[in-house]
Amino acid sequence: MPASFSELKTAFSKLNLSKHLVIAHASLRAFGSVDANDMLSALLDSTRGIIMPAFTYKSMLNPEVGPPKNGITYGSQTDLNKMAEPFHPDMPVDPLMGVLPEVLRKHPKAKRSMHPIQSFAGINADAILNTQTIYEPFAPIAALAEQDGWVLLLGVDHMVNTSIHYGEKLAGRKQFIRWALMMDKVVECPGFPGDSEGFNAIAPLVEKYTRRVEVNGALVQAVHLKSLIKVVIDMIYENPYALLCNRKDCERCEAVRYG
Repeated sequence: MPASFSELKTAFSKLNLSKHLVIAHASLRAFGSVDANDMLSALLDSTRGIIMPAFTYKSMLNPEVGPPKNGITYGSQTDLNKMAEPFHPDMPVDPLMGVLPEVLRKHPKAKRSMHPIQSFAGINADAILNTQTIYEPFAPIAALAEQDGWVLLLGVDHMVNTSIHYGEKLAGRKQFIRWALMMDKVVECPGFPGDSEGFNAIAPLVEKYTRRVEVNGALVQAVHLKSLIKVVIDMIYENPYALLCNRKDCERCEAVRYG
């Protein structure tokens, strides 16, 4: 049986986040069968406000040339460049982000930041969203941490935990440049993060900052954001290669190691 709105709300309420803003990441499939609107309503009833990544990778361009050691093979995506679409405020969230961020984006009370690749959508979080700039794509995560926010992982693990990227940036880890198509120009987007395949290594170190509940067989984790960020920074200070993946063909992790 699919998880109902009341079951979801009851489970989420056990996390004690009603006075907190959250950044959420979700896989609805993990819950067996659940209505996305029920999931969003239960989250809104159980928190002070919510944001989610609303990234739009189809606005990205791969130039023929660019800065060295940038974690990218230039000129390798000519066909994708031809299919690129200019970013606009109503551009759908990339399907890779899952179903829920698009449901959130289309909610009548939702607002969206205007980064052409790494926008965020949210409800009851306008001030958080307004911090984002083209130069500081993760500013909403910083603002959320300052307001004692939490990360919600709904049926997913730390490999999709965008906030870890912000911790990497604070620790001085190499960031990248990407380019996005706008209606009238191409814009350079600094602060693009590395790969996240190695992020589950953080799990045991944030155990004491994590609350858990299970719904319909799916694990829901709430991680205190400011504590998470500090753990990331400490990990990288101790080991400059912490949280990187082990794939030799991962251009971004290799650029961090040898760039």
